[in-house]
Amino acid sequence: MIEQKQPLYIQVHHADNVAIVANAGGVGEGSNFSSGIIAIERIPQGHKIALRSIKKDEAIYRYGEVIGYAKEPIEKGAWVHEARMLLPTPPTLDNLPSANGILNSQVEPADRTFLGYRNTNGTVGTKNILGITTSVQCVAGVLGYAVERIKKELLPLYENVDDVISLTHTYGCGVAINAEGSEIPIRTITNLSQHPNFGGEVLVIGLGCEKLQPLVITTQENDIISLQDQQGFEANVREIMKKADEKLRLLNNRRREAVPIQELVIGVQCGGSDAFSGVSANPAVGYAADLLVKSGATVLFSEVTEVRDAIHLLTPRTVNEEVREALIREMAWYDDYLAKGNADRSANPSPGNKKGGLSNVVEKALGSIVKSGTSPIVDVLAPGERVRKKGLNFAATPASDFVCGTLQTASGIHLQVFTTGRGTPYNLQAVPVIKVSTTTNLKEKWHDLIDLDAGTIVTGEATIEEVGTALFEYILKVASGEAVTWADRWGIANDLALFNPAPVT
Repeated sequence: MIEQKQPLYIQVHHADNVAIVANAGGVGEGSNFSSGIIAIERIPQGHKIALRSIKKDEAIYRYGEVIGYAKEPIEKGAWVHEARMLLPTPPTLDNLPSANGILNSQVEPADRTFLGYRNTNGTVGTKNILGITTSVQCVAGVLGYAVERIKKELLPLYENVDDVISLTHTYGCGVAINAEGSEIPIRTITNLSQHPNFGGEVLVIGLGCEKLQPLVITTQENDIISLQDQQGFEANVREIMKKADEKLRLLNNRRREAVPIQELVIGVQCGGSDAFSGVSANPAVGYAADLLVKSGATVLFSEVTEVRDAIHLLTPRTVNEEVREALIREMAWYDDYLAKGNADRSANPSPGNKKGGLSNVVEKALGSIVKSGTSPIVDVLAPGERVRKKGLNFAATPASDFVCGTLQTASGIHLQVFTTGRGTPYNLQAVPVIKVSTTTNLKEKWHDLIDLDAGTIVTGEATIEEVGTALFEYILKVASGEAVTWADRWGIANDLALFNPAPVT
């Protein structure tokens, strides 16, 4: 663990009246910073110190933006935490800045390739996987049993196939299949089944009586197995294994070849965030995102509730008024969705985020959007929609790690870059997840789960550009199969988690 003996803080913007304590273990009362500020109480690492005295009701600034208002007078050198702040009102969705789509990034494009699998439909994959989709949760147990046998008995026969996975979920029956919002889980399941890493080979396991009929997921009847058509459990398993063998035979013919970087689709997300997310890991990811976009690749950023309070900083980056209006429409839809559930903005951040120094959702949002870099936003995807345009896309998803990951996978990402300050073993089966730590402390603690350390930015050992460039290179290696993430090495993954705002009957 890197210990800083001299008390240190990080001030993001010259207008900020608070900064975050950088020292591992925080600082104690009486700690004297080089600026002359003295901590008047103990302040944990990542938490905010007042750079000057702040009057009651005065705005508190971080990132050059208002993150709250003082509930009471706050002395210079005091700990500025959630209990001392009032949450500001969110930006109105009326009269937001107009679209101009100006590219602020100074990065140079890279003429690069990666080793991918070309599919007959024109898409490119970064893995070679047999994905078996369920149309209803009822069949998940049978499929799980069959997949274990497929991995043990069939997969070893096909050396060019990476894995066999079951795309199970809790949808399909007992739901209002035609209700408003039902299109979201349905298109998510459909697009998951057609992910480029599955090589165009779709296999759907249904029960027979479910509301979500398999022909909604695939129009090819030969790709469907209905368990109610079989004579018992063993017959069900035999039929699944027979169809899987046929698909594995086809997938085994796939080979990696050099393809342009323009075919790459990368998702970015954060989870278990802390106050360093917005100053180390997320800016480094943003720099890598700019490199990718400038080179012709596609990047998706998401998490509606973690961009909503910074929406005024995003609308000017849209390429035209159509994209700007689509971005605002997704924000408004989610505002209404939360209102129906009587959920307010205090539901985010999580307890762990707060322990890591994030006082409220405004501070979290300002640090979260940095992952998107500075590129123009070329398109906005509704939840679970497939990516349509190259460049930087906003894919509207909840902030939940598992739901966001599921929806980004449905949109067609080849891999995901996931920043974390608190730590998480989160991973996806269909695509690799590169985990980037906000501090070196976390990298050293979770040395066999974190793939890249952005904490060197905090300690001054590396710049944002250096870590961002290293991440860019690592992305290409993972996409090419030349490097394996820690989570993939351990073979761990989270379940799919659909976003279903429609009624369950």
